[in-house]
Amino acid sequence: MKKSIFITAVIMVQLMTQLYAGGDIEVKIHEPEHLESTHEESKFYIIIAGLMVLGESYQHEDVLLEGDRDYGIGIDIGYRLGYGFAVEYDFTYATDTVTETKLGVTEESTGKYYTSAVDIVYTYEIVEGFGVFGKVGYEFEWESVVEFDIDTQGHGFVFGTGIEVHLNEHYKFIAEFEHSLIKGPRGDSLFAGLMYNF
Repeated sequence: MKKSIFITAVIMVQLMTQLYAGGDIEVKIHEPEHLESTHEESKFYIIIAGLMVLGESYQHEDVLLEGDRDYGIGIDIGYRLGYGFAVEYDFTYATDTVTETKLGVTEESTGKYYTSAVDIVYTYEIVEGFGVFGKVGYEFEWESVVEFDIDTQGHGFVFGTGIEVHLNEHYKFIAEFEHSLIKGPRGDSLFAGLMYNF
């Protein structure tokens, strides 16, 4: 019995010696690589979007012009200023069917619209990968309805709001509603497209 206790004590001493022989042992735990992208967004970006003009009724003297819903394309070139702010230059082209009512007579024709604007944009990230934004800008619009002898230019403020969804380190999905103070049959617009971060 004494012999077995002695052997057990010797074994325990040897184990303790082996465990503590190195003194303070620094334990290093292997950590997996960080899953989030360390890619920093470029200051420059471009957005290519399809758009839908919503149409509007516009009364000019004895003529009523009514635009319907139709489609177009838009391109934004942006530069990030920091703290969520960016400045954008945008260009759009769209068409729609314009109905003219004059002295009780109604006719239809195709309207063509070109716009060019400079905007200030503020984006707030609600959760990682999802943000909302608002914008205000000043826009110039060129409107042409050949059959009605309309070839005019207008300008005014535009206001927009929308969402952006992170897809990967270079691309985001963008959806936006834009309200224009420029009077005419084009009206407000809806946009959906992709942002590419350089």
